[in-house]
Amino acid sequence: MNPTATLLISCPDQKGLVAKFANFIYANGGNIIDADQHTDFEAGLFLTRIEWLLDGFNLPRDLIGAAFNAIAQPLGAKWELHFSDTVPRIAIWVSRQDHCLLDLIWRQKAQEFNADIPLIISNHPHLQEVAAQFGIDYHHIPITKDNKQEQEIKQLELLRHYNIDLVVLAKYMQIITDNFIQQFPQIINIHHSFLPAFIGANPYHRAFERGVKIIGATAHYATVDLDCGPIIEQDVVRVSHRDNVDDLIRKGKDLERIVLARGVRSHLQNRVLVYGNKTVVFE
Repeated sequence: MNPTATLLISCPDQKGLVAKFANFIYANGGNIIDADQHTDFEAGLFLTRIEWLLDGFNLPRDLIGAAFNAIAQPLGAKWELHFSDTVPRIAIWVSRQDHCLLDLIWRQKAQEFNADIPLIISNHPHLQEVAAQFGIDYHHIPITKDNKQEQEIKQLELLRHYNIDLVVLAKYMQIITDNFIQQFPQIINIHHSFLPAFIGANPYHRAFERGVKIIGATAHYATVDLDCGPIIEQDVVRVSHRDNVDDLIRKGKDLERIVLARGVRSHLQNRVLVYGNKTVVFE
């Protein structure tokens, strides 16, 4: 595949935005291969994703941002520029459960998404053999209420050492502190419920007690508010009165794998635009 560039843009809604952004690419010899847009009328925001081929584009990569900013700044636009041949580096954080970890590694090995996974961090030693099997560095960093701040410093140092772009909490059963998120905000979490239902711990047990007829899973960005970050992907599966807690957990694990993989893929393909506590996920 020829490399492409992608712009993710949000700005106050006004006339002529599609023409202005498309003309920037056309005027510099670019060929748009994918474009999508959304207007949030309540927020008064226009949001768009534009992808074009770099082959034949007149501007070198290091000048595209500055040139586009000259157009974006007068419009009050926020924007991100990404290149398809830049390979993101992912750190997967886990506790004891391996289903999401194994699924992500398998999908990466099958080239379902373009990323490297050089690092796994865990507060337990149980999944070290999985990391060794796939040649991924594994760091066991035990967490207690007394050492959390000290251990998060070690975690941040590892992210810097491995040049990590994205942390995926693949059933990492610890709360990330506000200080950590402020220093490293690119974090995707999988929560085992259809948020905002059953925030926090033991959602399957609480769902069973409530007698729900569907259970869900949610991939979202981690924020300082527990399980309240911008939602990237969700799905549900039906359950019945015949299902016990173990059945809910089994069905939920299948769902968690799929939802987390979709969320990570959308992020890596630069299809997620966050605004406020919401997202637009461009197909």
